[in-house]
Amino acid sequence: MEPKIIEHWINGSLESSSSDRFGDIFNPASGEVISKLPMGNKRDLEKAVAAAEAAYLSWSKTSITKRAQVMFKFKELLESHREELTELITLEHGKVLIDAAGSLQRGIEVVDFACGIPHLLKGEFSEQVGTGVDCYSVRQPIGICSGVTPFNFPAMVPMWMFPIAIVCGNSFILKPSEKDPSCSMKLAELMQQAGLPDGVLNVVHGDKEIVDAILEHPSIKTFSFVGSTPVAQYVHTKASENGKRVQALGGAKNHAIVLADADIEQTANAIIGAAYGSAGERCMAISVVVAIESVADSLRDKLLDKAKALKIGPGQNSENDMGPLITAEHKAKVMDYIQQGQDADADLLLDGRDHPITSESKGFFLGPTLFDHVKSDMSIYLDEIFGPVLVMLRVKDFSEAMELANQHQFGNGVALFTSKGSAAREFVNSVQVGMVGINVAIPVPLSFYSFGGWKDSIYGASNIYGMDGVRFYTRTKTVTTRWPDMDEDQDINLAMPTVD
Repeated sequence: MEPKIIEHWINGSLESSSSDRFGDIFNPASGEVISKLPMGNKRDLEKAVAAAEAAYLSWSKTSITKRAQVMFKFKELLESHREELTELITLEHGKVLIDAAGSLQRGIEVVDFACGIPHLLKGEFSEQVGTGVDCYSVRQPIGICSGVTPFNFPAMVPMWMFPIAIVCGNSFILKPSEKDPSCSMKLAELMQQAGLPDGVLNVVHGDKEIVDAILEHPSIKTFSFVGSTPVAQYVHTKASENGKRVQALGGAKNHAIVLADADIEQTANAIIGAAYGSAGERCMAISVVVAIESVADSLRDKLLDKAKALKIGPGQNSENDMGPLITAEHKAKVMDYIQQGQDADADLLLDGRDHPITSESKGFFLGPTLFDHVKSDMSIYLDEIFGPVLVMLRVKDFSEAMELANQHQFGNGVALFTSKGSAAREFVNSVQVGMVGINVAIPVPLSFYSFGGWKDSIYGASNIYGMDGVRFYTRTKTVTTRWPDMDEDQDINLAMPTVD
């Protein structure tokens, strides 16, 4: 069977690309090419911008209630299409179905939050700030917004962006990952079915060429990004140079710090799930364990036993715990990091390269890998690997563990495992990261908070979704009013106005 051609979604319908460049979409569990994707260009983007500009004129003036109703309907459609969306995620990304379903749910939660926009957009009002003077503020949409999303969450991360942008009255251009775009296409269809006017949401495909076109286009007012730190740095700089608002979320190296009083069995279970779920292709994955020396051996043994017991195979099989990596190239990159760790004399307890499925399957599988006695100057500790590789460092005390986390270039998420409240409180107050879990391995904030790290894990002043999302996709207008008596005489006053 010939691979199908995936097209753009522009102005409410499928639109062929003017580009003659195409990329392959793989089923990572089989290694087969299942689709072809156009690498869009400036001409494709111009069509999307024209549609978004025309739609914005009326959508921005649509009542907040109507916008909320569209989002309520969209949420209803997401619920009724759960199975189809979950299967799409697993087909193109590879993660197991239960993991795909969980990521979809976290996206739906943001849509649920967006349904409350009539309350979230309420401004402020102050009566009689001066004699006969009132003051109030409103939040208004910005215009055309854009988002570039990563391969690891083809449903969740797009829904971190466009539902809030759209419900605030903006139009939106989405550029999903070129590795698994079909879920974004389905989301666009469901938005149309929910009653969203044509042109408000557009989906364009491609690589750096179309990303640069989005970054440079003067009509696009905001740019949202989730991906690696080098790209986050690049898009933040370029978008800012072109006068856009930017939220750019980068990489991570999330630590799990295990104190001597932690429940080792529960902790090991939590770490295994956070390290190897989605084959480690999560920006909130635990990729580093920092253990107090007195419990390090017992924790290591449990981690090793549990990692060995994981079932690896196609995500469509509900008995499997972990699916493949996204591409053969990414698999090779992760395997190279394993070799770097081995060359640096880290203790390689479990080598994912030796797992039978790694070499026997045509898919992009790699077994779980576990290192012990890792040093803080090794590449496997410093770099974001984005694969099923867990490294373990040993420290003498809580202070040394805290210092490790605080000195790392990334500051996305961190987890502390302890039964001691005072240690937890000190940790929360002092650790230099954006998202903290206490006995919670993956502390992704719920939709009514906001997601974002510190240091090299974020560029730009705004976190994503929650109230930070509402503020990012709107502009504040403050109005001062006075209604003088028409019969009242007004003298000319050149001084800076004050209120009485």
